[in-house]
Amino acid sequence: MTSKIPATVVTGFLGAGKTSLIRHLLEQSRGRRLALLINEFGSLGIDKAIIGGCGIPTCREEDVIELANGCICCTVADDFLPAMTTILARTPAPEHIIIETSGLALPKPLVQAFAWPEVKTQVTVDGVLVVVDAPAVLAGRFATDPAALRQQRAADPALSHDESPLEELFEEQLLCADLVLVNKADQVGADELDRIEAAIRPHLRPTVRLLWTTHGRVDPVVALGMEIGAEDDLLTRRSHHDDGEEHGHDDFESFVIDVPPVADPAQIETRLREAACRFDILRIKGFLAVAGKPLRQVVQAVGSRVERYYDRPWRAGEEQSGSLVVIGQRGLDPAAVREVILGESAA
Repeated sequence: MTSKIPATVVTGFLGAGKTSLIRHLLEQSRGRRLALLINEFGSLGIDKAIIGGCGIPTCREEDVIELANGCICCTVADDFLPAMTTILARTPAPEHIIIETSGLALPKPLVQAFAWPEVKTQVTVDGVLVVVDAPAVLAGRFATDPAALRQQRAADPALSHDESPLEELFEEQLLCADLVLVNKADQVGADELDRIEAAIRPHLRPTVRLLWTTHGRVDPVVALGMEIGAEDDLLTRRSHHDDGEEHGHDDFESFVIDVPPVADPAQIETRLREAACRFDILRIKGFLAVAGKPLRQVVQAVGSRVERYYDRPWRAGEEQSGSLVVIGQRGLDPAAVREVILGESAA
């Protein structure tokens, strides 16, 4: 393993804090050469742009590869392997590779890809790190709602899940974990920690560590020094798809909303909360242009929890306009969501 480049797979549900974790690891890299492979479910790459706007000197444009509009667990041969070939061809070679999966990705197929001969000789999976959203677990976001499941099946008889798509995805990610970061611990009470851990532990292998974090802050030695060799440990990582059943992401969809410059971003924030509650949107993220402000504003929304902050000045020649990626379960009405977020009246 010492002759191979270690790679850490960072996975976790939409909005759990994967990008915050990676920003923290970059800030604490101490000059270590890191290569990033970032995967987005939506067609618009937001996470790469956020990391690129963080102002970290060691984070160079050429060190980040983005794969948008899909999950690499489904496009290993078409997307992941060519991207890894590009990373491995660099001189000097990276000292560590960090792969941020889409929030809807299954980690096991990706780990399996590291057993391919063209990758296995050069790279090893240091470990699979799963970031978990503590408030979302506490709210029961990943627990089966029998009534909701019956309603989904009535609307679409093709659905055959014995559990909700969110619950299955949550379990898939935890079943493959080597380290779990239960993030946003500052947003839950001390008396609620046991309940959250009780919802997570049954899906973990006995040796998996669980740590509580805020803003993804964890010692890089812990996150990037597991030395597991996960590609050689596939049999212990159970999956709902071990029987050969194909997996896909037909239960989820995304679309982009273009947002003209806004005078009052707080008003947009209120509308985002309204849209999230009305349409049960899973994730909204993107950027806003605020009239009269020379800075780009980042928007991160998970359900009704919304965060906004300015990350960098608009660059010379850069179009000052906003875009938001909306991700939810299948059946979203893009026009209706757009009307609420933009404050438009129905035609």
